[in-house]
Amino acid sequence: MDNRSGMTTKYSLPVDSPKTAQGILEAVYSALKAKGHDPIMQIVGYLISGDPTYITSYNGARSLIRRLERDEILEELVRYYVEEHDKP
Repeated sequence: MDNRSGMTTKYSLPVDSPKTAQGILEAVYSALKAKGHDPIMQIVGYLISGDPTYITSYNGARSLIRRLERDEILEELVRYYVEEHDKP
């Protein structure tokens, strides 16, 4: 008889998982795209609702995005947008 029913299972992310907001967003975007989702709409849904099920668990994407606060993600997105549009 398996006696694991009350035990906590610990999962860890791969050692080479991204550590920056940019890296995490890129990994989440890739995972969503690989699963056939519209990455932009799924990330927007997550940012608006806070519901992590908008993000696939494929390749650990859901765990990755939950490492960041939603305001950190918004900050990264705004920073990227402004920097890209502020180029001469």
